[in-house]
Amino acid sequence: MSTTTGTTPEERFLRTPSPQRLLSRPELGAVVGAIAVFLFFALAADSFLRASSISTVLYASSTIGIMAVPVALLMIGGEFDLSAGVLVTSSALVSSMFSYQMTANVWVGVGVSLLVTLAIGAFNGVMLTRTRLPSFIVTLGTFLMLTGMNLGFTKLIDGTVSTKTIADMEGFPSAHDVFAATLTVGGVDFKITIVWWLALVAVASWILLRTRAGNWIFAVGGNQDAARAVGVPVRRTKIGLYMGVAFGAWVSGQHLLFSYDVVQSGEGVGNELIYIIAAVIGGCLITGGHGSAVGSAVGALLFGMTSKGIVFAEWNPDWFKFFLGAMLLLATLLNAWVRKRAEATK
Repeated sequence: MSTTTGTTPEERFLRTPSPQRLLSRPELGAVVGAIAVFLFFALAADSFLRASSISTVLYASSTIGIMAVPVALLMIGGEFDLSAGVLVTSSALVSSMFSYQMTANVWVGVGVSLLVTLAIGAFNGVMLTRTRLPSFIVTLGTFLMLTGMNLGFTKLIDGTVSTKTIADMEGFPSAHDVFAATLTVGGVDFKITIVWWLALVAVASWILLRTRAGNWIFAVGGNQDAARAVGVPVRRTKIGLYMGVAFGAWVSGQHLLFSYDVVQSGEGVGNELIYIIAAVIGGCLITGGHGSAVGSAVGALLFGMTSKGIVFAEWNPDWFKFFLGAMLLLATLLNAWVRKRAEATK
């Protein structure tokens, strides 16, 4: 573990011979799978390689990737979050309803939503570290509470299961530009969520590989008792990781709101599994201590290519979940094989 040896994961990685270094990369299996899926749909669907199709694939990937990045960091830290999917919807609902009911500039609602969403993330972290309950129980409880609150408060305040439109409110155009704009590059339209996604991958990679906090994340995921014994702030690290997931949910929630200007209170249920799947496909272990932000991005890209590739190939979309499950199993098996080969060559 890096804390006991005095070296960072990055330093140990650079000292490793190149072939072994490549095998030790957690995202290797996902990269191999992504290349295979890309080539498969490039041959199976004539329209897959069009610039507009690539833009669609990247957009679908980014909507998953924005959440997969902080979820991956949380999993590296040895925990996971079942409330991540509905938290996205909660973030959008708070922003919309606060702006509409208070007749305020929508940026006020955006700011309030950020504070509320981060508070929910902190609640998950504090409950986990204070009670020592498994993250499955803590976040399942939060998932159920948020699901009920999303529906209950929306019906109580708006009288229906969806929010009122805020498209004509002050600040909406500028907020739309930040969270839901379309950028034209070389005559092709790209959603701004792709920029958010890439920025989060870059920041998360920097945290993991270049900062002391990154060492702490790997340490608590590998063995939190040993990490605590050598001075790693386990409680603070885990709370910070849950707040990171909450920040991703806030970004995703604002994109959801400002893309459609209304929010359905029942959205988001089940998406938490997709975020976890993307992280696992990208090389994260359920047991913690292993993974990367880049891997989660590749996992999200695999999801985007598969979901849209099936459409471009004009196949029955009912098969999508089958392909997603197959990718999960194959990626997990490949990652396990790669790790065994890397350990055998040490």
